[in-house]
Amino acid sequence: MDNKKLVESLSPHEIKILPYLEEPIISICKKANLNKVSVVRALEYLSNKGIIKLSQEIKKIIDVGVNGALYRKKGLPERRLLHLLNEKRILSLKDAIKSSKLSEDEFKASLGALKKKAMLEIRNGKIILIAKKEEISKKTPEESLLEILPLEHSLLTPEQLYALNSLKSRKNIIETTEEKTIKVIITSIGKNILKEGIKDQELIEQITPEMLKKESSWKSKRFRRYDIISPIPKICGGKRHFVNQAIDYGKKIWLDLGFKEMIGPLIQSSFWNFDALFTAQDHPVRELQDTFFIERKMELPEKNLVKKVRQAHEKGIENSKGWRYEWDEEEAKKAVLRTHTTCLSAQTLISLKEKDFPCKFFSIGKCFRNETIDWKHGFEFIQTEGIVVDPNVTFKHLLGYLKKFYEKMGFEKIRFTPTYFPYTEPSVEVSAWHPEKKEWLELGGAGIFRPEVTKPLLGKAIPVLAWGQGFDRILIDYYKIKDLRELFKNDLNQLRKIKFWMK
Repeated sequence: MDNKKLVESLSPHEIKILPYLEEPIISICKKANLNKVSVVRALEYLSNKGIIKLSQEIKKIIDVGVNGALYRKKGLPERRLLHLLNEKRILSLKDAIKSSKLSEDEFKASLGALKKKAMLEIRNGKIILIAKKEEISKKTPEESLLEILPLEHSLLTPEQLYALNSLKSRKNIIETTEEKTIKVIITSIGKNILKEGIKDQELIEQITPEMLKKESSWKSKRFRRYDIISPIPKICGGKRHFVNQAIDYGKKIWLDLGFKEMIGPLIQSSFWNFDALFTAQDHPVRELQDTFFIERKMELPEKNLVKKVRQAHEKGIENSKGWRYEWDEEEAKKAVLRTHTTCLSAQTLISLKEKDFPCKFFSIGKCFRNETIDWKHGFEFIQTEGIVVDPNVTFKHLLGYLKKFYEKMGFEKIRFTPTYFPYTEPSVEVSAWHPEKKEWLELGGAGIFRPEVTKPLLGKAIPVLAWGQGFDRILIDYYKIKDLRELFKNDLNQLRKIKFWMK
């Protein structure tokens, strides 16, 4: 496009800012009488047309935080403690805490800072000031830094950097922000346009109904050229969160296979989460390092069911010895954040009558475990649960349901490994191959409920296929996510770019 046609394509805002391109953004806004958003947008349009080039400079700014602003007025805690020690010279720890009027955290930080500077010693529960007078009166590097903030990080001296690191280890004293500056470089095309100047020209921006009624208002005049080649800002429409899209799809799979959905609260009693599933009360999964307990007790279900579950644990049922210990009702009342959705399966089984067989149920819901967080573990996760209650089902049916589900979810490489679970026998662990991590990713467990589970809940021991699969681990393969934590961090850029769930 030649310069004449280029000039004719400029919008009023672009023309307004042209004379001030070499000035800072704030100055352009003032002189062109435009707000910052309008100026930045006009600069982007000029950049698209090759009139200017834009670059962004990011500066790291160090400033005072909430506590930093307070300490700048009142003095750092160690300065206040130093003044107190300067009067007394020797103080017991108890008297120092009381007289300094510092919080526990401030007092500890002050002791550490002054001891590090070799200004005091602690002997036999007493604080002894050993600093010289000139050391006491002299400002510390931390105090000097607080006084002159804000500063650009790259301009800090080695002493100021040392002071910064010292203050950053303490709560809310220092705050770091990023300051973005747009730099404008005028291209040769832009220089030629500015050199030639832009003559006043009456170009029509848009056609109105009134103009169409009156032909003379537009017929002999010129229209502003519209640029249909340059890129325009990307429009990001609203859409359902990608995790919820996948959950909807997972639900559709189970519904299409004839399953009914199970739902229930996140907080469950230990009875439903563990005891009804024949998990012994001394089993490691019931300890604090695995389960989140809530400080409350929950009601147990009707006495007859509690009695049957107690018997299964203490003495077993026909052809079973149970766990051989004294079952504790109070332990069963403890409230927990559900560690799996299998508790919903137990609650569903108790509601069934023989006339309901055969029947199939599923759930997809959030669970919680006290896990060490890494790329494949989190303290909360989504699980898809399923049960098939049918006197005629076999272990092969179980594997068939799971294969069909994973096939529909897009997995081809699945393996089943024999394993142990307290409430199923036989049991398998389901894993899928993760091509990027080059390892098998455990997705969950499955099996046939033991008679110790089904007889108390159903009144008779019949086959119940059961599984609990880690649903969010399924998603990381489809979305090419390398870390489970990315599912829940709600990064706006990620949410805009991530593909729609299509299977």
